[in-house]
Amino acid sequence: MSSINPISRLQGFYRRTAASLVFRKPFLISPQRPLISFTFDDFPRSALLTGGGILNRYGLAATYYVSLGLVGQASSSGQLFSVDDLTAVFEQGHELGCHTYSHCESWETDPAAFEDSVIKNRAALCDLFPGAKFESFSYPISMPRPFSKARIAPYFLSCRGGGQTFNAGRTDLNQLSAYFLEKSRHDIQAIKNIIDQNQQSHGWLILATHDVSASPTPFGCTPEFFEEVVKYAVGSGAQILPVVEAMGLSAHRVAKGCMRTDANPVLK
Repeated sequence: MSSINPISRLQGFYRRTAASLVFRKPFLISPQRPLISFTFDDFPRSALLTGGGILNRYGLAATYYVSLGLVGQASSSGQLFSVDDLTAVFEQGHELGCHTYSHCESWETDPAAFEDSVIKNRAALCDLFPGAKFESFSYPISMPRPFSKARIAPYFLSCRGGGQTFNAGRTDLNQLSAYFLEKSRHDIQAIKNIIDQNQQSHGWLILATHDVSASPTPFGCTPEFFEEVVKYAVGSGAQILPVVEAMGLSAHRVAKGCMRTDANPVLK
């Protein structure tokens, strides 16, 4: 028998699913070829120096989700980015996405404070790189509260969560699904399977992780593992693009009137 308290299990289910039912921005995923995006949360330096180096060898670019209040700090996913690393992201053709200013826990943070941290991160980016802007967002640590999702949606073209699956058919740009590599880093076949499933469904698979290093944290993976994933993704025939570029390939296929945020909190 499971030792998990039924009430705790119910609370966990509510947190994982509550926001997915409301404040949706419907979007049709229907590319001519399957899509894959590589993304890195927190932006450890190794994600660019090692992970980005691997992607560059294949002519690919990724999306790096950054909390600018943490520049230069040590974290649970390793040493974080420097200002020079941010410059390199732009120079190498990657996308820089928002992860709140101070890496706010998406469920535990009050919605108003969560929005304030997003606004502060946007302002910090403009201070560092005048004219630059974040177009995509990744929810830190957990799924968001419903009203946090609603408050930040107007600032971005897309927001990304987790879920260990790909996006296909009609989906929600305010809460895209992602597959975290570190959860299967001892099972490369599981990742190959999800790439194959995405190919068969003509979907959009957003692969996520944190550090890429020889001694990875629990939130990252080794260079050898990451390169094997990249090679398989390339061999699958998918178009591999940063998040906003990948989203743009399906933009013309969105039904008229779908690009809105539902104000009424009901499933549509």
